[in-house]
Amino acid sequence: MPRVTFNNTVLRDGHQSLAATRMTTAQMLAAAPILDEIGFSGLETWGGATVDSCLRYLNENPFDRLRALKKVAPKTPQIMLLRGQNIVQYTSFPDDVVEAFIRADAAAGQDVFRIFDALNDTRNLITSIRTVRDCGKHARGEICYTTSPVHTIEAFIKMGVELEELGCHSIGIKDMSGIMTPHVAYNLVKELKRKVGLPVTLHTHDTAGLGAAAYLAAIEAGVDAVETSIVPFANGTSQPDTVRMLALLDGNPRRPDYDPALLQQLRVHFEDVYQQLSAFTSPANERIDSDILVFQVPGGMLSNFRNQLAEQGMADKFDEVVREIPVVREALGWIPLVTPTSQIVGTQAMMNIKFGRWKMICQPAQDIALGKYGKAPGPINPEILAMVEKQTGSKAVTGRPADLLAPGLEGYRSQCAAKGLPVDDETAVLFAMFPQQVEALVKGTPAAPPAVAKAPPAPAPTPAAPVSPAHSNGGAVRRMVLTIDGQRHEVGVEKL
Repeated sequence: MPRVTFNNTVLRDGHQSLAATRMTTAQMLAAAPILDEIGFSGLETWGGATVDSCLRYLNENPFDRLRALKKVAPKTPQIMLLRGQNIVQYTSFPDDVVEAFIRADAAAGQDVFRIFDALNDTRNLITSIRTVRDCGKHARGEICYTTSPVHTIEAFIKMGVELEELGCHSIGIKDMSGIMTPHVAYNLVKELKRKVGLPVTLHTHDTAGLGAAAYLAAIEAGVDAVETSIVPFANGTSQPDTVRMLALLDGNPRRPDYDPALLQQLRVHFEDVYQQLSAFTSPANERIDSDILVFQVPGGMLSNFRNQLAEQGMADKFDEVVREIPVVREALGWIPLVTPTSQIVGTQAMMNIKFGRWKMICQPAQDIALGKYGKAPGPINPEILAMVEKQTGSKAVTGRPADLLAPGLEGYRSQCAAKGLPVDDETAVLFAMFPQQVEALVKGTPAAPPAVAKAPPAPAPTPAAPVSPAHSNGGAVRRMVLTIDGQRHEVGVEKL
């Protein structure tokens, strides 16, 4: 087998997982040429929460960041994480908005699109995959890995075949919670390589301490690439460290050859950046947490959850709420826990404990039950579905959810024009997702100062503030509908 290659995530998932996505473009630019020289098969630099963070906290245009990074690191393909119809938000957008976003991103220099859907509903990936291909870019279809009675190796292989049929150039396995064991990694990669004629990449986190072992097993099974980061933006809730993985592969014929001197330069640089971002880092995210294996909550959500419950006056209910997460997840069709479903399930678990099980149902949980996010992997609890249908007066969606959305791009252009903003694709699609932040950025009236070493830590969003498809305005206040004993109440929740 040829040597495995590494994609590096330090400029996206590394700091998203360990420093609240607060790394600035200026902090990246000195490192990007070094990363470009090493020979990684890809640099993950964009997508996920970085677009939101650029606009909301760093007063940066995310497209300008991409162009700047592409200019100083032109040789290595740049990778973004795309949430399918959700783009980089929590709500679904019409096809024309998704298409315009991808066209703008491709024109700005994006090379590889990691495209996933929170429910693993491939219908929500059709538009993204087609548009990426039309732009002449690389579509990497992601399989969100989780465990449940309905998530089997066979089910994941079936999805891999579907992604190939949809035109993906490669397959990614996205283990967002870091719960994949070496045995599963080996078998899943082996079967995908046997059944699907595409390159396979494994992406995991070291939250439970399994990440490096899963990579080793996947490499033995023939995986084409794995994704690593750079200490101190590595390990813990981030990806395994590059130097660590190279040491673990010492003597293995598939070990890649990366210059240790350049890797040391990167470590020195990022140690300094980590100190600059100390207000946004936490020891809780750096350590191994085996609770993830039981509750499957991704990234740093368990530690954040403690703070959120304290803010709700429920600090003593942490264990009860966490134990409720699998109950909610099963009732909603064994949905994977990844943005935005992890936030929705966590919110509903908190509500079940605070108000009584299913006495209050948040709007996003209702929408999942009604199929507005897509088809859940397993059956929705029929009692919950009947309750939601009665409370909302709606029937469950059976088709592709985006087919119910009218084209919206020209409407967003008109809104931009009315506010004196540019009407190009970049501005229009960003405005569709983050209207207040885009207006503030363009007009030079940012709502928040750039992150600096002494900046106070951004408070974690409270569990009662998920973004719903029907009530997302992308601004400082988000609308949410609560249903309490059959009565619907619309409230505004401040976006922290």
